[in-house]
Amino acid sequence: MTAKPYLTGHYEPVADELTATDLTVDGTLPPELTGRLIRNSHNPKPGVTPTHWFKGSGMVHGIRLREGRAEWYRNRWIQTPALDGAPYMTEHGPDLTASTAGTHVIEHAGRLLALCEANFPFQLTPDLETVGPYDFDGKLHSAMTAHPKSDPVTGELHFFGSSPFPPYLVYYVADADGHITHSAEVPGAGAALKHDFALTRNHVVFVEGTVTFDPTEHSGIPYSWQDEQPARIGVMPRGAQGTAAIRWFPIEPGNMLHVANAYEDTHGRIVLEGPTVDREGFQLSWNWWVGAPGRGSEPNTRSYNRRWTVDLTTGRVDERVIDDLAIEFPTLNEDFLGVENRYQYAVSFPDQHGFGGYGVVKYDRATGGRRIHQAGDARLPSEAVFVPAAGASREDDGYLLTVISDLKQDASQLLVLDAAGLDTIATVHLPRRVTAGIHGSWIPDTNL
Repeated sequence: MTAKPYLTGHYEPVADELTATDLTVDGTLPPELTGRLIRNSHNPKPGVTPTHWFKGSGMVHGIRLREGRAEWYRNRWIQTPALDGAPYMTEHGPDLTASTAGTHVIEHAGRLLALCEANFPFQLTPDLETVGPYDFDGKLHSAMTAHPKSDPVTGELHFFGSSPFPPYLVYYVADADGHITHSAEVPGAGAALKHDFALTRNHVVFVEGTVTFDPTEHSGIPYSWQDEQPARIGVMPRGAQGTAAIRWFPIEPGNMLHVANAYEDTHGRIVLEGPTVDREGFQLSWNWWVGAPGRGSEPNTRSYNRRWTVDLTTGRVDERVIDDLAIEFPTLNEDFLGVENRYQYAVSFPDQHGFGGYGVVKYDRATGGRRIHQAGDARLPSEAVFVPAAGASREDDGYLLTVISDLKQDASQLLVLDAAGLDTIATVHLPRRVTAGIHGSWIPDTNL
């Protein structure tokens, strides 16, 4: 029997937990990088073969930096009921604590939260031990997206819970102290898959693509591409009364998992960007995720950066693919979340036939140009997390942190790249090859 693609190569799970200290560093770590890079990954226990890549149990990998030193690396499974086989669906309905917790990890109000969009968050200690499920003091009554947005001005955390059953979409706001101050069902939403969303200074932007609930899909993730499902963008004013004024705008068929950014331009239009797939790309990607025949060479196939411009006055949407490079995991300087940004970053992948290499991409939205840091043969970088430099004055004054999975050396390194030119500033050698993961965050010591 052919091994599932998400259990081989860069995605082969690690079999144990370990802690290593005093890591070797080549180059010089900037002293302002004092904190933790924490990455999340799907990492089923040995002997367990999940039916879908996304069903693998969550494992976090952490790298602790302090004032020019790499103090430790450690990895830990997130101790949820699902890790020991507890089912999501019970005779009383879904168990929101039975989470893989394997998609993302963030910090808000001093708490580390591991996220999976079908469940409650799971709180972790700064040393990555599991505290338990977190429901915002009982005010979270639904699942929570794995892609909340932290407003860089107010410190609020904006997020949603989605479901294939009513209520399809619930919107939440938590204040900077971690208390939910607002929640409301979003009218007009449907059962389409909603993995990510966008926040601008004045609006919340939801995306419903051509992938929706499918009860005949038995992989454990009950969604599929359905041509009859209309794709659309929902634009909702921020504020307590915003749900009453949401508007939905039709767009071309497709599916977007991750938002790069959104903002209002000088004409008051909503500009939204992120990589999307067409019907073929989704099916090739899905077949990789479930290990079915007819799959692409990578977990994201035909995933190209796209831009939508929504004119709120005329109701028209201009939509175009703005690059032909296969990418995923877009990031930016988070100080520019919700406002017009010049620079975006992403991970580049080989195309659907396996041609091309892995790299970290920098887009210049002012010139339309791109620069690529080539990772090298059989070296897959993780999502590039931006960290501002001390005294930064320009948008790209800072560093990109990415963890390399090196198959030939069976090893991993943390690369610290100059975000301006993509040159390597420092390399931290890790004690094992880290499983290629999904998302992660840099958490400064001051936040914990």
